[in-house]
Amino acid sequence: MDVGQGTHYGNLLSYKYYMRPTAQKMYGHSPNTKIKHHENVQKILQILALNGTCTTWEMAKIRFPNDNDKVRTKEKEFRRLLVGRIDRGKHSSGMLELGLVVKDGKVYRHPVSDKYRLSLHGILYCLDVLNLNKNDIDKISEKYADVLPKVFGKWDYLKSATEDQVYTIQILARGLLLDNPEIVKNKTNPMYELMSFIHTKFRKNFESISERDLAEQISLWFYTYLLYDTELKSKARSLTSVKKLQRILDQDDSLSRWYLKFVKDADRYYAKRADTIKKSGLL
Repeated sequence: MDVGQGTHYGNLLSYKYYMRPTAQKMYGHSPNTKIKHHENVQKILQILALNGTCTTWEMAKIRFPNDNDKVRTKEKEFRRLLVGRIDRGKHSSGMLELGLVVKDGKVYRHPVSDKYRLSLHGILYCLDVLNLNKNDIDKISEKYADVLPKVFGKWDYLKSATEDQVYTIQILARGLLLDNPEIVKNKTNPMYELMSFIHTKFRKNFESISERDLAEQISLWFYTYLLYDTELKSKARSLTSVKKLQRILDQDDSLSRWYLKFVKDADRYYAKRADTIKKSGLL
């Protein structure tokens, strides 16, 4: 948990097996919902996704830019949906408590107001549920570049290098190809081992993880997923998936050092585990 964010969240497996199904149950699994509560929550999430950090007043102002009376009413409603409320002794949790939204500073004017933005889990939920188009995802990458710097912070470069493959982050948002890398059929491709090592690396963080470490896990998944054999609509079709990833890394020294360190850590881990088996006396 990051101090000051007002909430906590877990790693990617926690997102897949707890956050995603819980959020879908509470707030819907489609933008076509007819439940008013789902519509209101999804509207807040969409505002935060496309506009970045906001106070509740700013969110309401975006929703109703020319009607201050509606802004005042909607601002109170948005605050209840974000932080929850107690009604007749019964507590109703908000998006902040669940971990879709985090606090991100304050505005020091009268009255002092908290600022909110999406958590990384919140970003994934939006990518999964809100039926966002590519322009919307581009806006999210711009607003949240500091939150996911190795992916969103390099978005323009990655788009130029991979074309539409940057948008495969939506696959992660749906919980796909996360803990089932055995679907990789090419046995010479290291994706299975690397995906498995990602989960090993963050296995202790199911219940709680810092935002920095979660960003690290998401980033490792993103670049490792580029090893997945898919058909590409360009000259890159003739390249192997490994060479394709190497080409991307070669153009960015810091990115290359970071990812290759992860690969070397994985190599040492598997070598050590294999050595443990050999020394066990079972062979």
